[in-house]
Parts: sequence; structure tokens; C-alpha cells
Amino acid sequence: MRNVFKKKAWLGAAAVALALAACSQADMGTKTATTTSKEAVASNTVVAGGPVVMRRLTQKQYEQTIADLFGKDIIVGGPFEPDQREAGLLAVGAGQVSVAASGVEQYNKMGRNIAAQVVDEKNRTVLIGCTPANAKQPDDACAKQFLARVGKFLYRRPLTDSELNSRVAAAHEAAKLRGNFYLGLETSLATLLVSPQFLFVQEATVTDKKGNIRLDGYSKASRLSFLLWNNAPDDELLAAAAKGDLDTPKGLAKQVDRMIASPRLEDGLRAFFTDMLEFDRYETLSKDSTLYPKFNFKVGEEEKEQTLRTIVDHLITRNGDYRDLFTTRHTYLTRTLAAIYEVPLKSVNAGWQPYEFAPDSGHAGILTHASFVSLHSHPGRTSPTLRGKALREALLCQRVPDPPGNVNFAIVQDTNNPNFKTVRQRLTAHATEAMCTGCHKIMDPMGLALENFDTVGGYRKDENGTKIDASGELDGVKFNDAAGLGQVLRNNANATSCVVNRIYSYGLGRKPTKSETEWLKTVALKNFEADGYKIPMLLKRIATSDTFFRVIPADTAAPKVAAAQ
Repeated sequence: MRNVFKKKAWLGAAAVALALAACSQADMGTKTATTTSKEAVASNTVVAGGPVVMRRLTQKQYEQTIADLFGKDIIVGGPFEPDQREAGLLAVGAGQVSVAASGVEQYNKMGRNIAAQVVDEKNRTVLIGCTPANAKQPDDACAKQFLARVGKFLYRRPLTDSELNSRVAAAHEAAKLRGNFYLGLETSLATLLVSPQFLFVQEATVTDKKGNIRLDGYSKASRLSFLLWNNAPDDELLAAAAKGDLDTPKGLAKQVDRMIASPRLEDGLRAFFTDMLEFDRYETLSKDSTLYPKFNFKVGEEEKEQTLRTIVDHLITRNGDYRDLFTTRHTYLTRTLAAIYEVPLKSVNAGWQPYEFAPDSGHAGILTHASFVSLHSHPGRTSPTLRGKALREALLCQRVPDPPGNVNFAIVQDTNNPNFKTVRQRLTAHATEAMCTGCHKIMDPMGLALENFDTVGGYRKDENGTKIDASGELDGVKFNDAAGLGQVLRNNANATSCVVNRIYSYGLGRKPTKSETEWLKTVALKNFEADGYKIPMLLKRIATSDTFFRVIPADTAAPKVAAAQ
């Protein structure tokens, strides 16, 4: 019986692969998590590596850097340059973007505003760390002490003598011109905050005695820190880079263990899953207020937070199997979300409370969270197609193309059609069109399993008086409802290979090269399985591998940003 099941699943997966190929010629990411002996690469094979990366700081990384350096009371402001998603991640897109002229002006405004707050009378005593001999005149010694300290954290490496001397000179001239040491320091700090060396994470290489090119210690520190903490390296990591500790297996492992044990790992995990699950789209998410009056911006923020809390609790606190995120009934709710889900909370206290959905509630796994079904729905109606597409792309790393521009959606959009009362009926009628059939067959059977959840996440049993049929299939494996979908996704090999590839790409800021992809399939993925699919262990294995830091010669031209120097 088991062999029959495997054969059906394999045939189903093959059919889906053909459908994906037919509906798009784009790279479909990981095909399967298994490899043939011909494809296999020995674990001790040297991976060629890839080019160094220069990527723009995200808004969260910018804000967190300022908060860590100067405190959470410093107001950053905005808006920031728009991000770009590549290969399923904004972290990869950050390596493809520059800064437009309007963005330069905005960064200038933010830099000046932050600098003014730092040297303000209420903050200067704590934040500057030294006192000038005369507040109305330049003091190069104090300026140098301050600029060297903050410059190392902003640039993620010590400033060169030339960089530091030019900043001290700028502070000197501005202080003399404005008759105020602090205003001079403000001017120089503002130039650091708008410098490309701060706004872009720029990797550098060195050549060892054997002629091999490798990342320098500070670039390694940045790769580690942005992967594990989504933040700039701290003093201890920068010190390890300066001493060359990150170039030794023992020194590298010591720092990685420290960082994974740190509470900041939660920040890194939140940032990764916010990116992978496309939670940035909440910024523009809207719902029909007439049909769904309970939904507002606050509800949207709580929907995201519910899923992120569940992920952190399951993967870090419980050190659970990654795959169980698709089946777990453990979560966290507020009274507002409990009202959306129409479930009772025992405690009358406001705030977040642990909660476990009942087996017959219809809720199981993060796919049934409001964050997924709400984000991938229309303002006034659900969309199995959008949900199925998101599942394929975000969780299985398989790209599904957008529909042709001349597709007629009239049948799907007519929710009052007396002949097609449910979404399933309307999609079946719509998908009979030749141009639509191929793509819909690899999206709709999964998305229809989530039809018991309306466009804001509320549970329902029928639509227009007709009972909802939530059955479906994923790569040839059938199920009856959303819980069944979660179980099938949990057991789908592409779900685990996808998260491995995404984490690696996220850490590099680019797509893996061909040799890196082979290493991910034959080494990282097998270790992930052997380790019980534990994400902290996966992070450790990637962060301590030679592969993660291997580089090849590449163009190291400066980013296209006309920031003030």
C-alpha cells in the first residue's frame, strides 16, 4: 500500500511539474528535495562560491542600527526608498536597487534630523561620550573620539585614517563657521548617516598567501549579523573580525553559538519570515469596510504578530520541527483576533495570550492564520487562486506567472451568480478557458482547501447558502480540508528544500550559484533532515560552513548613490 501511495504522489508531482513548465518558462526554484546519484555532490567538495554583494539597508535594518547606537528615543522618520522583491525575497532585491535622487534627499533629511537629536542638549551628555574644552570652538580630540566610535558601528568596520580625518576636519570647519562644537559635530555625523558606506552593506575581499580570494573579517561579520540578527555587527563580533577569529573554524563557531543563543536571534527570525511570507504587503492591504467592518490597520498588525509569535515560539522556544508550523494548533491571540476567529479566551486581560485551537475548529497551522488567508484575498472576496499562488511561490519556491492581460474574470468576480454560488463553482467555469487551465490546476486545488476562511480570516461553513467543499490536492496527494492541506504540505519535500534555499539566499543577499545550489541540496538539506528540521541548527550549519563565505572575483563598483561625502 505504501508503494502505491508513493507512486501516486510521484505521478502527481510529475504532472504538476509539467503544468508549471507549461504555464511558465521561468526558473521554478527547487524541483524536488531528492537527488539522483548523478547529481550528488560529496560533502567535502569545494564549492566555488559566488560574487560579493552590495545591498541597500532595509528600513528595519536602518531603524534598528540607529536604535542600537543612539537609543530608541531617537526618531528616524521616513519615508524610505521602495524595496524590490527578487527570487521571492526583499533581501535579494536589496542587492538590485540603487538610490534615486529623491531618495538621496530623503536620506539627507533623516540624517540631519537624527544628528540634530544626538547632539541636542538633552542627549549629548550620554550619547557623545566626551566634553569639548570650549563648546563654542572646535575640539578635534573629542570629535575624533566620537566619530571613530559611531563610525565603526555605522560602517560595520573601523573608519580608515582618511575617512576619519576628513570627518574630523568637516566637524572642525563647521564648528568654526557656526561657532558651536556640537553643531559642527552634527554636520559631520549627518555625512556619515548619508554615506554609501552606511546605506549599503558593501562586502570586501582580501587575497591570502596562496592567492585565494576570500571575504575580509568585517564582511564576514556583516554576513553573520544580518543573517542571524538582521542588524549590524556588535562590538564583540567586530572585535573577533579584527583579531582574525572569524577566519578560524573555532573562532567562527564560538561567535555563531553566541549569536544563536542571544535573544536577538528572535529579531533575525522575525525579519526572515516577515520577508519570506511577504508581510510587507500589509502596508497596502485593504478590505471592504462595509462587508468586513472588524478589519482595520490595528487588526492587520495583530494578524502579522500572531503568526510571528507562533513561529518564534515553535522554532526557538520549543525548538520544534519546522514542518510542524503547517499543522500546529498552538498560537497566540488577542481579544481582537479572538473576535475575528470567533473563539473564546479564558483570560479577560488585554494583550497576547497563548491559545490552542480545538481539533474541530478548522484551524491548524499558519496557513489557517488570518495573516495568510487575509493577505492573499481580494478586499471583498476570497481567492483560492491567490492563496494557491502564494503557497507555491512563498512556501514551495515555485514561481507562477501572472495571468495574461486579456483574461476575462467576469465569472469569478460575480459572487451573486445564481448558477455558480460558490468560489469552487465559479473557478471551475472560469478555468475551462484554454489560456487559464494550465496555471489554475496547480494553484486552485490548494487554495480551495482554505475556502472555509473568509477574506479577513473568519471561519465559515457555507457560501450563499451552499456548503463549502474544501477538498483538494497538492502534487497528486489529496486531502479534505485546510488541516489536511497543512499535513500534506508538512510532508512535501519542496517545503523543506524551499526554506533551506530561502535562508541561504537571505543571508547572502543574492540567489545561490549552481555549485551552491548543489551544496544546498546534497549537504545542507540532508543535514537539516538529520537534525530534525530544526531552524536554529540549520542557521548554525550555514553560518559555520565554508560555502557561506566563499567568493569569486566580481565587479566592486560603487553603488549608484549621490550621497554627500
